[in-house]
Amino acid sequence: MAQLFPKWTNKTPRMVASFFGVGAVGATLVVWKFFAPGFLWAGYRPQQPVPYSHLLHVGQLGLDCRYCHTGVERGAKAAVPPAATCMNCHRTIRADSPLLAPIREAAAGGKAVEWVKVHGLADYVYFDHSRHVNAGIGCVSCHGRIDQMEVVRQVAPLSMFWCLDCHRAPENHLRPREHVTSMDWKAEPDQRTLGLRLKQERGINPPQHCSACHR
Repeated sequence: MAQLFPKWTNKTPRMVASFFGVGAVGATLVVWKFFAPGFLWAGYRPQQPVPYSHLLHVGQLGLDCRYCHTGVERGAKAAVPPAATCMNCHRTIRADSPLLAPIREAAAGGKAVEWVKVHGLADYVYFDHSRHVNAGIGCVSCHGRIDQMEVVRQVAPLSMFWCLDCHRAPENHLRPREHVTSMDWKAEPDQRTLGLRLKQERGINPPQHCSACHR
């Protein structure tokens, strides 16, 4: 009986399997690279309803982070300031600026300004600002040089691997507690030497088990 298909078709199953195998590996690599937090989230810089410049307020005027983010030393959330906090200054400074109209309206009506969240974590992740700040982790370690940002952007991926890098070697970020909000502070004689000393003095041993952050 004559063959219905030529001999080369015998290789078809292997060719198809190879094609899908290479495709699966390629798709995995694409997802690994382009769907990672460092690629998707780092650099996120949304426009806000009111153009607030950290470059001006923090970098040039020297406003302390804790003046607005009042919960950072006492609770899990850093807190976003109410419009009344803004009006403490802007009742007299640029009081008639049209850019500040949403602030004035919110303060007058006792409402909140709808700020767009920049640094977000998944709902299944627990993070406590106060634990980190009181341990001596500076704001700049997670948020970057906020004092140089006209528009706030996310500089770190905030991924699990990124967090674990710090938990495994907190000495790379520890500093004196009085300098946690100092953007341009430099360790003496060097970060690792100081960090190891502070780690020992404060008995810092960050957990690396799942339940530390996933509760």
